[in-house]
Amino acid sequence: MAFMDCHFFSESLGVSASMHVILPQSTTGQIGMESNVIKKKHPTLFLLHGLSDDHTIWMRRTSIERYAAAYGLAVVMPAVNRSFYTDMAVGYKYWTFISEELPALARSFFPLSEAREDTFVAGLSMGGYGAFKLALSCPNRFSAAASLSGALDIASIAKQRDPVEFQRIFGDLDQFAGSRNDLFQLAEEVSQGAGPGPMLYQCCGTEDFLYQDNVRFRDHCRAMKLDLTYEEEPGSHEWGYWDQKIQNVLNWLPIR
Repeated sequence: MAFMDCHFFSESLGVSASMHVILPQSTTGQIGMESNVIKKKHPTLFLLHGLSDDHTIWMRRTSIERYAAAYGLAVVMPAVNRSFYTDMAVGYKYWTFISEELPALARSFFPLSEAREDTFVAGLSMGGYGAFKLALSCPNRFSAAASLSGALDIASIAKQRDPVEFQRIFGDLDQFAGSRNDLFQLAEEVSQGAGPGPMLYQCCGTEDFLYQDNVRFRDHCRAMKLDLTYEEEPGSHEWGYWDQKIQNVLNWLPIR
């Protein structure tokens, strides 16, 4: 695998932005890691960070480079600060950045496939919310999405944590339900849509503070008859759990 620490200017944010990128490399002499290249334009996983982290965290806390190598999978890991992957009510346009600008820029910089069947997204905690938001908002562009311990029920989380911060991100929280930021609403729209919906993978540890929120979203997806793979077992909100689960995600992805 090749690793790039990429810094670039974002038109939608109006500031310089950062991402880590790992790309498949065909090698025969590398010791201790299997490598695979399956296409000239690589299938791609956009891998999203959580609330307190940045674009470096997946490389620092997991062996994502080693795990992805065997699949011939490129991995793009952007930084979005504490934005919840949203065009913030008070702040920057991170939804525009993550949904439109970043994929186009990454594909202009690197040989990444533009095909829906080769495009996936995953994330943990806040990034799990971002991953499902991307796939459910843009089902014509993402064939699969995974949420690890995702912050999926924003209305519930905002009441429990810091309503002021969530108001700066989402605006009037009384208007949140049914909005373009509400995953429950997006899931319902996908279930009623004419085109194919994304495959969804969801996991959460039973000791995680987000467990009940995940159960509510799981039950909603099942009621909507979405293509959801759900896993739970003992675990909390920590990197040992996510390092294990990202391996499950890669094995689950429909990489051709």
